[in-house]
Amino acid sequence: MKKIIYLFIALGMFSCKSEKTYDVGQIITPKGEILIWLHDETPNHKSSFKQLANDGYWENYTFNRVIPNFVAQGGCPDTPEGFTDPEYLLEPEFNDKLIHEYGAVGAGRDDNPKKLSARCQFYIVHNKEGLSRLDGDYTIFGKVIKGMDIVDAIINVERDSTNTPITDIKIDVNVIKMKASELEKVYPKSLQAE
Repeated sequence: MKKIIYLFIALGMFSCKSEKTYDVGQIITPKGEILIWLHDETPNHKSSFKQLANDGYWENYTFNRVIPNFVAQGGCPDTPEGFTDPEYLLEPEFNDKLIHEYGAVGAGRDDNPKKLSARCQFYIVHNKEGLSRLDGDYTIFGKVIKGMDIVDAIINVERDSTNTPITDIKIDVNVIKMKASELEKVYPKSLQAE
């Protein structure tokens, strides 16, 4: 009888073991949800994205620049806050493996010689051939793992001569926890390094 009790206790402990979870970026828009895998290879940009999302920094911002076959840019517009305030600047974290492929998420910046990122601004690559000319100049810190159809819809909205959407595309940026089994369904490559 004791063996059976120990067996049930062991099975109970095994079944109670929690599944590993991962932090995933989430952008909710009027067009739908976009999920972003945040790369460990760019720890400062990943940490910054999580901090700004958790602080609700982007709650009054939009996708403010959309250019088909190029990028959808969101967060702070091209302002002194984003490009000159040291609080919003990050050293680049270039990585030869993280390139400007379709769905890559990068940090915006101005033409500063140190290639410092404006951590309050991000963009999603929309060119299916990639944008290799930007590699080594802008930090890629994530990849869309779900919702490129939403990015397509955002990119194709009516816009003015400055590529600003005529109707605001508000963003609600969060960091959510996803279980390994959930993540495996939308982005199996993310767990290959585990």
